Formats: sequence, C-alpha cells, structure tokens
Amino acid sequence: MKPVLIDTHCHLDMEAFEEDRAEVLKRAGEAGIQYIINVGADRRGNIRGLEISGQYPNVYSAVGIHPHDAKIFDASLFRELKGWAENPKAVAIGEIGLDYHYLHSPKGVQVEVFRKQAALAGSLGLPIIVHSREATKDTLRVLQDEVQDTPGVLHCFSGDIDMAKQAMELGFYISIAGPVTFKKAKKLREVVKFVPDEFLLVETDAPYLSPEPHRGKRNEPSYLGHTAGVVADIRGVNIADLARITTHNAKRLFKIGEISEKGEIAYRIRNSLYLNITNKCTNKCGFCLRSRTNYVKGHNLRLDREPTALQIIKAIKDPKAYAEVVFCGIGEPLLRLDILKKVAKWIKEQGGRVRINTNGHGNLINSRNILPELKGLVDSVSISLDAEDEAAYEKVCRPMIKGAFQGMIEFIKESRKNIPDVQLTVVKVPGIDVDKCAALAADFGVELRVRNFNDVG
Repeated sequence: MKPVLIDTHCHLDMEAFEEDRAEVLKRAGEAGIQYIINVGADRRGNIRGLEISGQYPNVYSAVGIHPHDAKIFDASLFRELKGWAENPKAVAIGEIGLDYHYLHSPKGVQVEVFRKQAALAGSLGLPIIVHSREATKDTLRVLQDEVQDTPGVLHCFSGDIDMAKQAMELGFYISIAGPVTFKKAKKLREVVKFVPDEFLLVETDAPYLSPEPHRGKRNEPSYLGHTAGVVADIRGVNIADLARITTHNAKRLFKIGEISEKGEIAYRIRNSLYLNITNKCTNKCGFCLRSRTNYVKGHNLRLDREPTALQIIKAIKDPKAYAEVVFCGIGEPLLRLDILKKVAKWIKEQGGRVRINTNGHGNLINSRNILPELKGLVDSVSISLDAEDEAAYEKVCRPMIKGAFQGMIEFIKESRKNIPDVQLTVVKVPGIDVDKCAALAADFGVELRVRNFNDVG
C-alpha cells in the first residue's frame, strides 16, 4: 500500500493543467494522494478552483487574493471573496500574504489587504494559507496582530528556524514543498529537522517547484511522494510515518476527511511496534507530549480504557515482523507490571524482541525490586534520566511519588544487573545540565541518548 498523503497546496485551476487535468488527478490517486487543496490566487483562479472542487470529491478549495493582486482588491472583490468562502468546498482563505520580491503591489497595500483577508477568515472560522517572500518581519507582525484564534499555515516555507518558531508559537503549521529536495537547500533542511510533528505539512505548489527528480518540469500532485520521502529521511522516519503525521495535521487544519478518535494499543513507527498500555504516569514532566496532544507520529494514544493482555497480544499479531516491540505509550508501562510480564513472555515465546521505555519508578510503584522478574523477558530498557540531580528532577519532572529521583537511580543500578541492554535518555530543556547527565551515565557504564524538545517517537 502506498502511504496516504494530502497535497495541501496546488493550483489545478491554472492553464498548465487545462489539457490533462483529469489525467493529473488520476495519477495523483494512483500515487496515494487522498485529498488536494486547490488554492486560489486571483478572481479567475478562485472561480475556477471552486468549479474543479465541485467536480472532484477529493479536491477542496481555498479562496483568496495573492499579494501580487492586492492593488486591485476593492469592495466589490471583497464581497465576492466572502461569497466564495461560503461554498461548502471552501476550507480556507488563501493564498494571502506578502511578497516583497516582485512588488507587483505596493508594500502598504499588500499589508492592508493581508489584514482584511485574515480578519475575514477569523470571522468565518476558516484557516488562512499564507504566502511570505522576503517579508518575514511584516508577515509575523500581521499574524501577531490579526490571527489570534485563527489557525493557518505558512505555505512553501522559505524562512529560517526563528521565523518558524515564531509562527508555531501562534499555532501556525509549516508546509514544506519541492525545494527541500534541491542540493543547496541546507537552511530549509535545518527547518525540516526542527519543526515538531504536530506543526508539519507537505505540499507541491504545483505547477511550480517540481521536486527532484522532476525539477524543471511541470509539477503535479503525484510528485508529492518525492518531497515527503526527503522530509522523512531528514527527520529519521520512514515515509509511512511522515505520511501519517502530515495527513493527520492536514485533516485537523482544514477539517476534511475522518480522524480516528479511538486510541491505539499497538502503533508502528519506523520498524518498531510500540505498545500503549496505560495513559497514567507518576511524573508530570513539563516537556511531556501528553500535556498538549494525544498524538505521537500521527497515532492517537488517548485510551478510553486500559487494554487486557489478550487485547494487547491480538493488536501485536506477529512480533517477528518488527525489529522490536516497545512498551511505550503516553503513560508509565510499569504501572501495569503483571500485564507487561504476560505480554512480554508471549512476545519472547513468539521469537520477538522486547524493550521497555520507562521513567524508572517501577520499584517504587510496585514496592519491591522488580528487575529480577524482568530478567529473560526484556532485552532492552530505556530509562528517562532527565536531570542531573534531585533538585533539577523535582523541578522539571514534577514527580507524584516520594523519593522519585533516588528510586530511579536505584532502578538504573538494578537494571544493569538484570537487563542485557540499558540506555538512559535526557530531554534538552532549559535548566538541565546535559553534560552532568552524560557524566552520570558514564558512571553507570551506560549510553546516554539526548533528545531535543518535541522529538518524540
């Protein structure tokens, strides 16, 4: 099966597609493109885009006036725009924004029209699709002034990490297009690596900006997989993971398609299968993903109820199909020690490999040294060290169990005696001395893996 992708920005309304639009859409379907957002830029494009989205069920429209045409944006065109936005297939206001490269319209006029269209989107409850070229400061200023509760996306992102960070602080998505595949796209690749999963989208901007290996030719939605593949490589995941993440994000932003509300027990990332057996935890870490979202790499992990051992085993199916099976959801797996041991025993009997990701409170939770019970059932354990001493741990991890830091240290020592492979992790957040954490890991004779904030899964 091909990964399911959504092209969040293209221009099927343009003349470049007049001769073979049906064939282009057919190829897109064959390439796994589930939905396409056709983005208007001028009066003709908005009208034609709505006609096309009305003809094809998997095509939606964004309606807006591009900054190039800001100089002709008058009261009559504004009334038309409001009418177009009421069409059931219109899911966003765009492409709007600022373009100071060509200056087809004066800067002041562009800013005024950008503000008006952003305000319209807010009044209609629609997201905005923003074009920004050589206008970072003014783009961010308008967004900070106007969007407030209005979501949106910076399309075909060409800014730096600082711009992306400021946009995401406003709740905006960052959309990546074909230029990321170009050899000289170093700055863009740094942005791609930096953006958290929950803010990432992909697009073609067809017929423009064809990705390698089609550079120089007309772009089309079926080429989106090339861009997605490069983005996946940069982020250290496979294209199925990347497709799941960005498809989920696009559905949320544009309110299209169906999003599963059922929490997953077993979920795949790369070549590993993860088991989400509880949402409970003994820490309230300030950096924890669970405090702001239910999703990891596009998987919904919010459980209605904790699964039984049999339900977990049924969800696993064949443990040998994965590099390892990891007990790791959005909770502490050792809170369910008996269930974990039953499932781990079954996995080992089937020839699978078992890893546990834990906060190291297992002995405190169960009021005994549980590591001998895990010997032979667990091949690897990853323990969240997360701080260099008790004071820092209490501040950052906010444990709900007494003696948590020292209990975690003892858990590390016992793990070294009973588990073949032991690893510590630390999240790089303010207030944590990573070098001291590394020294602590070295004292224990184990590897320390440093994770960036928002790097989950």
